[in-house]
Amino acid sequence: MFKQSTFYPLGFAILFWLSCAATSTPQAQNEYTFTSYVNGIEVPWGMDWLSSGELLVTDRSGILYVVREGEIVGEYKEVLGDLYPERQGGFLDVQTHPNHAENGWIYFSYSSTAGDGEGANTKIIRAKLGENGLEQVETLYKATPNSRRGVHYGSRLEFGTDGTLYFTIGDRGNRDVNPQSLSIDGGKVYRINDDGSIPQDNPFLGQANAIEAVYSYGHRNQQGMERHPVTGQMWAHEHGPRGGDELNIIQPGKNYGWPVISYGINYNGTPFAEDSVREGMQQPIQYWIPSIAPSGMTFVTSDRYPDWKGHLLVGSLKFGLVELLQLDDNTVLSRTEVLQGIGRVRSIKQGPDGYIYVGVTGQGIFRVEGV
Repeated sequence: MFKQSTFYPLGFAILFWLSCAATSTPQAQNEYTFTSYVNGIEVPWGMDWLSSGELLVTDRSGILYVVREGEIVGEYKEVLGDLYPERQGGFLDVQTHPNHAENGWIYFSYSSTAGDGEGANTKIIRAKLGENGLEQVETLYKATPNSRRGVHYGSRLEFGTDGTLYFTIGDRGNRDVNPQSLSIDGGKVYRINDDGSIPQDNPFLGQANAIEAVYSYGHRNQQGMERHPVTGQMWAHEHGPRGGDELNIIQPGKNYGWPVISYGINYNGTPFAEDSVREGMQQPIQYWIPSIAPSGMTFVTSDRYPDWKGHLLVGSLKFGLVELLQLDDNTVLSRTEVLQGIGRVRSIKQGPDGYIYVGVTGQGIFRVEGV
């Protein structure tokens, strides 16, 4: 059931892969199936588990679902009064606090109309879940200015090993201004403390005309981010235009080049980037040509998938499948199409039970099981 896809390595990676093939050959692949876990969720943008074991799922339309053993046991509508569910906007990601069992905090991102200007921009909040929905809601960050451009909100959430919260905000369709400016929101990875304050080791703390929450910049639209289970580094992928989707390891203060450098072109086939490599700008560890429109990602650590363990799964909106990126440290050795025909993947995550769960537009949540 697996199809090997075209691999586009960087620089010397072909020679590296060939020289290491004898010692780095992946194990023989098992076959896995995907079975429906829960239906009735139209756009399952984000998901995470409560400490009590229930699965939280955000639907982009603005609904928060609570799922227990494959059944929806809670459905909360209109929990966000300033939600802007237009085009790519809406109720986006969800992440429970690492100490959720003790403090009850849950973190959300969504497109919000709060603040000045027409339209919306990405907002990060935390809240607790009560009988009637969200309680003790606190705003941690709100990007400005609002924009009527309904694209590129980001927005993934992930906690670092030190308890700080990372989140992504896309360039909001204003690629020539936002990503390369440290004083304007958009096209960046951000890092804050769990209460919204700024960590004292953030790279632009105290720098004039810089947003202190910014951690890295020069990004387009990141809809997948996960902490590496061994190194603790934050990995994130982002959409390119026509070609040029990227997978990056996020480093503090670094510029990832968008739109000055890119491996993509405009949707109409014309070039726009000045180059694909430039001094002082980071290279991706993987890029995709053609674009797969990546969404969601998860490192596999579960023994349920022996030939996937230690590698990375990335969802594809465009091709309706999941890609397995086989890794050797920080090098992508190969890409393999798996879970073909699953549908337009929006989110993917390994659960506390060791199973992989995949959110698919128009279908709900699938669970991946061995044969």
